[in-house]
Amino acid sequence: MDHRRLGGGPRSTVGTATDIGPILRLLYARTAHPQLSAPNRYSFNHPHGQCPTCRGTGRTTTVDLDRFLDPNRSLNTGALRHPDLQPGTRHWHTIARSGHLDPDKPVNAYTAEERHTLLHHTDGTSYEGAIALFTRLHLHRDPITARTRQYVTDQTCTTCRGTRLNDAARDSRIDGYAITDLTAMETAELVAVLRLNTDPTAAPIIDTLLRRLGHLIDIGLGHLTLDRDTSTLSGGESQRVKLVRHLGSTLVDLLYIFDEPSTGLHPHDITRLTTLLRQLRDNGNTVLVVEHDRDVIAAADHIIDLGPHAGTHGGTIVYEGGLEALPYARTTTGRHYHQRLPLNTNPRTPTGTLTIHDAHTHNLKHVTVDIPTGVLTAVTGVAGSGKTSLIHHDLLTQHPTAILIDQTPPTASPRATPATHTGIMTAIRTQFAAATHTDPALFSANSAGACPTCRGLGTIHTHHSSMETLKTTCPDCNGRRYHPDALRHRLHGKTIADVLAMTTEEATTFFPDPDINTALTSLTDVGLDYLTLGQPLDTLSSGEHQRLKLAAQLHRAGTVYVMDEPTTGLHMADITHLLRIIDRLVTTTNTVIVIEHHLDVIKNADWIIDLGPEAGAAGGTVVFEGTPEQLTHATGSHTAAALRRDLTP
Repeated sequence: MDHRRLGGGPRSTVGTATDIGPILRLLYARTAHPQLSAPNRYSFNHPHGQCPTCRGTGRTTTVDLDRFLDPNRSLNTGALRHPDLQPGTRHWHTIARSGHLDPDKPVNAYTAEERHTLLHHTDGTSYEGAIALFTRLHLHRDPITARTRQYVTDQTCTTCRGTRLNDAARDSRIDGYAITDLTAMETAELVAVLRLNTDPTAAPIIDTLLRRLGHLIDIGLGHLTLDRDTSTLSGGESQRVKLVRHLGSTLVDLLYIFDEPSTGLHPHDITRLTTLLRQLRDNGNTVLVVEHDRDVIAAADHIIDLGPHAGTHGGTIVYEGGLEALPYARTTTGRHYHQRLPLNTNPRTPTGTLTIHDAHTHNLKHVTVDIPTGVLTAVTGVAGSGKTSLIHHDLLTQHPTAILIDQTPPTASPRATPATHTGIMTAIRTQFAAATHTDPALFSANSAGACPTCRGLGTIHTHHSSMETLKTTCPDCNGRRYHPDALRHRLHGKTIADVLAMTTEEATTFFPDPDINTALTSLTDVGLDYLTLGQPLDTLSSGEHQRLKLAAQLHRAGTVYVMDEPTTGLHMADITHLLRIIDRLVTTTNTVIVIEHHLDVIKNADWIIDLGPEAGAAGGTVVFEGTPEQLTHATGSHTAAALRRDLTP
């Protein structure tokens, strides 16, 4: 269970992903009035339950005419902007050569009848208007492709008002509540409502619901609603939702692998996480956790420590055993396990302020707050307290020049690598071409140099309708991505594939050229010296994505940077290095704002804004503003309590 965001299309919600939704539908099928008899009558994934207008998505998608049509052009010159309707395409021919319209006449010169014919008219045989055709081909697909998305606009369905269900399902109630009323409640509120139900017929089903909902609360997801789209969840939230689904399973003798399950969790919530991991173990399963958090490590029965360093300098087991001996092991983890960074008692003086006015996104309660400039500000609070809403939405909306350095991939292309992302690939190809008197395109896996079998990907992708795409190493190039002709040429004894297999550290020595070396040094500065130049970016972790973006910003000044949990994926020993990078940014007149749970970062901030006091409806207010030293004396703050515990010897 990793941090990949949950997919599932527009009908995937927290309720469907946790399997709580089917249990709630069963409750309504058994005890609601009027009774609809079958659980699928309450399902937005089933024709019998879904809203007929939006087909269970809660939203209607319509063509954005300004993006879809250029009225200043004729059909022959590209008035229809979608690629499938461009001049020369099959669908363009059915419209432009239909005889209904003049293909050389600009659309803005059409009569109202001609415009209707172009966009909406169908003759029941071979002719369909452009919007009618586009709707049939693209808007009735599930999910809508990214290429289509740019030509449409979404709005809440006016028939079901975003609830996804038809009238019959919405009119069926238990104690006055429709099923859509319950799925729109935060988990804690839903638990309270279910506990008021005294129907003996419902008791076994409600017991199961309360147990599943309790898992959501225990793992720090009490702020979620069951109707929340899974596409809006963070990577950490997605992983915890997967965990909840498995906690309800009766299967045993399984091996569960978690990749940093503490990501996105406040120290206040870590104990709940470890309790649930132990519960999985006690159910008769094996639990393997890849983790850097001290409290999660402390909860383990057995510890395997790899190192001694990263990349080519690692890859060996340097410690194996229990927690008791770990601090005495001569490993990086052992040395840092009990180390804590000191509290910042001498914060920097701000140069000004950025004010966020009347923030009321999601659970924020009309918050107005000043963020000091020229310093490091940590925005803290339990998961779901409103940090992301305040910073990602309201700060970036009111101050759009701020630069967000988040954990999303820098690009969606499977061909992107550190070499292409940093821009050094062009210089590398140029050097190869100059040394071998050939065309630079020969050294591009996206052009003339690509292996013809895998087309320069290095892998063969086999698509299956019922499972994830299967990737296998290309049998012809063995994953090297290049045509044999490209691999015959060498630069200082190395082929282009050899160079792309170098780590950043190795390449820094191989390429003394300043244009290349500066970019490689930036990668080293952010702790990515172990990455190879040709490693596909879609294989990097979310934390590595963020640091890759950060490397491109190290030489700028006078900028406001927003970083979302920059400690994700970092070992305890790397936190000091991260703080040095942030200090470097602040020293060069930048402002840095971090959303963070890691106490070592919070302790070293110049200013702290703590949101809460709890998650969801019980959060959304600023409970503290001040310096780290002042936070140690604050009351009513989970962050303050965690900081005091951390500072206690």
